[in-house]
Amino acid sequence: MSDPTGTANGDALVPMTVAQSRARLAHVMQISDTNIHGNIHGGVIMKLVDEAAGACAQRHCRGGRAVTVAMDEMVLRVPVHVGDLVTAYASVNGTGSTSMEIGVRVTSERFDGSVTAPEHVASAYLVFVAIDADERPVPVAPVIPESAEDRRRFTEARIRRESRLARRTAILASRDGA
Repeated sequence: MSDPTGTANGDALVPMTVAQSRARLAHVMQISDTNIHGNIHGGVIMKLVDEAAGACAQRHCRGGRAVTVAMDEMVLRVPVHVGDLVTAYASVNGTGSTSMEIGVRVTSERFDGSVTAPEHVASAYLVFVAIDADERPVPVAPVIPESAEDRRRFTEARIRRESRLARRTAILASRDGA
């Protein structure tokens, strides 16, 4: 019998394709999801993004635990309204030794039929770290990009990782000099 991280049967670090850990989460927006202006609150969209990314990370960890440690950026492009069907599509863009970047694309289908195709609502990049039962980081399986789109995302994830590390180094250096 294997443990939840899959390490007991030796498959925890077997590379996984992007498709193997993709996740999709959909939600019909409700009145309770609105802000004071009557649009869906950005925080509701952010929660949906984090939940979809979390499901993707957990799949990539083969059912093991993973926690959100960063959200690089999220751009909200169009408003969402009550009754819209909002779907978050999540996939692993890249992996480090214990971390993974999850990209999430959010679309909305208008309840009133005013827009016939799903609209791109938002995109976000989140970093998750795989953890054990004691909440310590554990190794994560490498991701295998399959398509040209997967390879582009893989390359861009590496650029964002380098940027995050350089930014952290620069901030710490500035604090040491202050």
